[in-house]
Amino acid sequence: MKYIILSLVLISFIACSPEKSSRSEYVLVIHGGAGLMDPKDFTPELKKAYLDKLQEALDSGETVLKTGGAALDAVVASVKVIEDSPLFNAGKGSVFSETGENEMDAAIMNGKDLSAGAVAGVRTIKNPILGARKVMEESKHVLLVRDGAEKFAKEHGVEIVDPSYFFTQKRYDALIKAQKHGTVGAVAMDKAGNLAAATSTGGMTNKMTGRVGDTPIIGAGTYANNNTCAVSATGHGEFFIRYTVAHDISALMEYKGLTLEEAAKEVIFNKLLPAGGTGGVIAVDKNGNYTMTFNTSGMFRGVATSDGDHKVAIFGHSPLIPQ
Repeated sequence: MKYIILSLVLISFIACSPEKSSRSEYVLVIHGGAGLMDPKDFTPELKKAYLDKLQEALDSGETVLKTGGAALDAVVASVKVIEDSPLFNAGKGSVFSETGENEMDAAIMNGKDLSAGAVAGVRTIKNPILGARKVMEESKHVLLVRDGAEKFAKEHGVEIVDPSYFFTQKRYDALIKAQKHGTVGAVAMDKAGNLAAATSTGGMTNKMTGRVGDTPIIGAGTYANNNTCAVSATGHGEFFIRYTVAHDISALMEYKGLTLEEAAKEVIFNKLLPAGGTGGVIAVDKNGNYTMTFNTSGMFRGVATSDGDHKVAIFGHSPLIPQ
């Protein structure tokens, strides 16, 4: 498997936090997708636009945590900002399927009680992450799809828009040119020690109509458990489903006693990469340790903690990549 490692050109960035003896009051980590990213493809203006939006998403979620709000509310606040931006493959910026439609997926999970909700294949929910939360809180189910998900969301006050809202020329041009994938997400630990994860995506460019990736599959692209960690994944969804990536990281911590960093490295590099799966995860554990582990040349990412650790970045490589 061949992949490119690029030097970090924007800011010095550490992709994992040192294991702590004392817990941070709160931690928030976000991502906007991982892939083969070449700095030459980004103008200074485009770099700034991406970094500014990542910072806005961080600020939105951190405001919730700073004031004692719940991790669940923080991850929704962050993901909603990214969904509203055409820069990322979620919500407004979602890519097109082979038939020229936008079909979006999203999921959310509460580590406190393992409650979860997800929507898949939706075309009219302005913010799919809000639809996923409604499924978790207002239904007896975990996953609703397409028309059923849209009907449920509308009945429960989630904003519905015409499918034309999701059209962006950049994404439509990408349909003509290539197959691309990407996802956005957030994980958080609040002051009460509760964990939460939220993930949203437009899926893969030129995907088959009806294709569902790992994002709304609890345990594949999204997982949270107060006993271990909260995880949001991004990458080639079929591999993340087959290897149940998000839950596997939690299970390695729970059953084998691995640290968050060790578990992420084991899954992303020793399991996923040899099988041909590319992408990464963001995660935070019950002690406030966090990681951003990816096997590609870049990942849109950021972190904000009560200890003053504030960073956003695009390029560079995960320090966990074997050199």
